[in-house]
Amino acid sequence: MNAPWVETVARARELRHQLHRRPELGWAEHSTAAVVRAELDAIGIGWRACAGTGTVGLLAEGASGRHVALRADLDAMPITEVTGLPYASRADGVMHACGHDGHTATLLAVARWLQAHESDLPGPVTLLFQPAEEGGHGARGMIDDGAFDGVDVVFGWHNWPGLPLGRALCPDGAVMSANGVFEVELRGRGGHASQPEATRDPVLAAAAVTVALQQIVARRTAPQEAVVVAVTSLHADSAPTVTPERAALGGSVRAADDAARARVFALIEEIAGATASAHGVHAHVRTVPRYGATVNHPGPAAELRERLSTVLGSAWTEPAVRTPVLASEDFSYYLQQVPGAFALLGSGTCAPLHSPDYDFDDALLDPAARLLLGLAGAPEPP
Repeated sequence: MNAPWVETVARARELRHQLHRRPELGWAEHSTAAVVRAELDAIGIGWRACAGTGTVGLLAEGASGRHVALRADLDAMPITEVTGLPYASRADGVMHACGHDGHTATLLAVARWLQAHESDLPGPVTLLFQPAEEGGHGARGMIDDGAFDGVDVVFGWHNWPGLPLGRALCPDGAVMSANGVFEVELRGRGGHASQPEATRDPVLAAAAVTVALQQIVARRTAPQEAVVVAVTSLHADSAPTVTPERAALGGSVRAADDAARARVFALIEEIAGATASAHGVHAHVRTVPRYGATVNHPGPAAELRERLSTVLGSAWTEPAVRTPVLASEDFSYYLQQVPGAFALLGSGTCAPLHSPDYDFDDALLDPAARLLLGLAGAPEPP
């Protein structure tokens, strides 16, 4: 199958809209997997199921050069779409709010071109269609299920709203941060609101802990260090005249690397415990690391930057945006296994990621696919 490049990109756009209409959450991407596998069948690429709803395709298995892996993520998010687009989500409360529909459609365009030029490839190419990136550790599942066997180098990318179309980020070292979550349960003594002296108020303590945690960034971390500590929930169910026994708060941590995240977790435990004690209540703190920092290897990152210059032109760099950005990616698991690199490609002024107004910019399909094709050693599309 040797379709012209313009038809390959048009097919990717059609698939992207199809996937957008039928979004699925992590580890439940059954319809999405069916679309991917049917397309690989139509193209003529062998595949196997991996990590449940994931799919691994392989080309040029007998070629003697390095074995390159290229990755796309499949899952959507529990957000209600409000775009009003003709291809808007038809799944209640679920939408592609992070562009994984675009990432998947891009890799399917790459697959079509690679298959048509398989005899020209210098080495094997593995296509990773990965489930459960949004907090589900899908990359780890793919690795555990053998998706990375024999791979020498891995490349990936993510669309990035707010960064101009035609610009990108691809540093040596960390491109995206480590993340984690925390929960603080405060237990006091409940009672009648008219008798505060007979109670130990966990609501007041929760408010104090929320404020006190702000000192981690403001006073316990160097200004040059990238750290976020965000309290994103606070619960204390009660009645208007009742001081409750319990309150709880939780939130998110972002840090430039895994060691910095560990320091932040230790400070959360210290500050929450001391603040609770000052209010006569007890704090139980739970911290959970999620994804490690996404750390580019210098050699592959240099290769990816060279390819960005070829595809986007020499002015692709964006010095106004510092890295690591404080979002996180489970692509970090792949980079802990083999050398590789990850880039953020600007998608202009569309709504932010994880917004109900967000939609992937179809203008990215062509350059993103060209980027991956070059890294695989494929002939350049016209």
